[in-house]
Amino acid sequence: MRIAIISDIHGNFPALEAVLDDLRRRNVDQVINLGDCVSGPLWPRETIELLIRTGWPTVRGNADRRVSGPDPAAMGRDQLVYNQLTEAQRSWLAALPVLIDLGQGIIAFHSTPTDDDRYLVEKVQHGELVRASASSIRERIGATKGRALLCGHSHQPNFIQLPDGPIILNPGSVGLSETGSPHARYAVLVLDGEQVAAEMLAVTYDWMMAADRADKNGRPEWAHALRTGCGIS
Repeated sequence: MRIAIISDIHGNFPALEAVLDDLRRRNVDQVINLGDCVSGPLWPRETIELLIRTGWPTVRGNADRRVSGPDPAAMGRDQLVYNQLTEAQRSWLAALPVLIDLGQGIIAFHSTPTDDDRYLVEKVQHGELVRASASSIRERIGATKGRALLCGHSHQPNFIQLPDGPIILNPGSVGLSETGSPHARYAVLVLDGEQVAAEMLAVTYDWMMAADRADKNGRPEWAHALRTGCGIS
């Protein structure tokens, strides 16, 4: 079985389209979306329309929770996103589950099983994300059981085998790479009996167009991140 895992699209419609084109050549059995679908200064309406059409299982990220909330004034610069979405689209985001059990011991969530705004395998050190200890990761997993745990949130691709514990897979970000290259990132989890492997993928797309869009919408820090893949400073 081959499960494609996407996460953190952040309204980057051309990046999502490029990933979809690549997926058609990968012979996958299922696609799971780990959330943070539309937040950011790009194409929220087009992105959510496509995601709703696909019918993919999708978990709710912290940014999805924020932009679907009842108070636009509390959303900061994501008020632009709120205003571009319809009430039905905001309701779709709000109703997304925070965790999905895909069967076969595969559990999907946005960041940790119990907190949608906490890193699972990283910690912040001197303003940068670094790997957390195995004991810290286990504490954040809590009572959740599975042989493979799928998470996003950090925009950092990771494939980790905990000693005597589950595999943790973060596919990276489709729409806002923070890997040092601006490619759209996703992954394919490969299940073969008891064996679990992964393909970590990087897809080219027109990131200069996405950066120009961010600039036009008054977000130069997003434009720089989109051009370079170096994250938002």
